[in-house]
Amino acid sequence: MTQGRIHSLESFGTVDGPGVRYVVFCQGCPMRCAYCHNPDTWEINAGTLTDPEYIIEQYNRNKSFYKGGGITVTGGEPLLQVDFLIDLFTLAKKENIHTCIDTSGITFKPGNTEYIKKLDQLMPLTNLVMLDIKHIDPEKHKELTSQPNDGILAFAKYLDEKHVPVWIRHVVVPGITDDDKYLFELGYFIGQLSNLEALDVLPYHDMAKPKYKELGIDYKLKDLKPLDKSVAIEKKAVILEGIKKRRAEMQ
Repeated sequence: MTQGRIHSLESFGTVDGPGVRYVVFCQGCPMRCAYCHNPDTWEINAGTLTDPEYIIEQYNRNKSFYKGGGITVTGGEPLLQVDFLIDLFTLAKKENIHTCIDTSGITFKPGNTEYIKKLDQLMPLTNLVMLDIKHIDPEKHKELTSQPNDGILAFAKYLDEKHVPVWIRHVVVPGITDDDKYLFELGYFIGQLSNLEALDVLPYHDMAKPKYKELGIDYKLKDLKPLDKSVAIEKKAVILEGIKKRRAEMQ
């Protein structure tokens, strides 16, 4: 069994997939999103080495609370540790535990055949992927995250080909990800996905500010005010219009 580098474990997650979840925060992430609320998970070779069996044991301690829920791996970026996820989810499936990956998709490279072989092993063990698409425009995505988005969009299509249910997440950040043109384009892109089960549009918040100060990291958006939830609802409607257009064209 492969040990995972784990930042922390949360017993009762309620926003990390269906039902109440046991949440595994994996250590390490190549993204540097301007609004990241877990900068303490960025460093790759940190965290606590943890056995998959230990996580299943901890889950089973409160098993009765997780009816309708399961285990979610998030981060950081959990798909940096694909071997660990295969071992963890293999154990989970033996016990009929619902499995979810909360990911940015940044590790997916269509030309990396060895990595894709591992993903091909992982996907049948995965009940749900929550895919966070930060920005649909390639250049603006780089500005926001320091990384390209071509692999992320390719990963969305890969999940569709593998028939893995997906929930798309998008954070609406004032002046950065709130342009209706790009929101419509995002909707138009995900509208082609037959595995799309949900769309979660989240308003930007600045609750991570104290964490950045504590870590001595400059918070790029320190002067930006949180977004009102009502605006996020309006922006979700724009994405939905893009989905409708794409699906109408596909009929």
